[in-house]
Amino acid sequence: MKRVLYAVVALIGRSVLGVIFVTHGWEKYSNGVEATSEQFATAGIPMPGVSAMFAILAELGGGSLLILGLLTSVVGVAVSMVAAGAFLYVHVPHGSGEGGLELVLALGALALVIAVAGPGWLSLDHLLAERRRREGAAPVSA
Repeated sequence: MKRVLYAVVALIGRSVLGVIFVTHGWEKYSNGVEATSEQFATAGIPMPGVSAMFAILAELGGGSLLILGLLTSVVGVAVSMVAAGAFLYVHVPHGSGEGGLELVLALGALALVIAVAGPGWLSLDHLLAERRRREGAAPVSA
């Protein structure tokens, strides 16, 4: 029962987190890498061009992969890094409340939980791992 419950809750958590990151990544992508780089530079984010590209890829691609439950350990760490950057450079100066840090802390924490605890069995990661396990366990024909 716990396994089923975790799988369902992980699916919900991954999906909600993924949609949030995809939405933010799409906004950055729609504004353009140059405009996002300028915003990052204004916020004091190091290497704003590289950081903007990383944020766009992590949010758009990583958010999509979280929804699918694919490469969740890597993606969870990547999006938590984006959340950490947003926390340090954007939200800490504003404190809590409007434009504050609670949401970005929750997003980063959830991303790390998913990275460490896994996506659950309702995920492509699980499906691919099961497939590899079955193929590896198959007897070798002579």
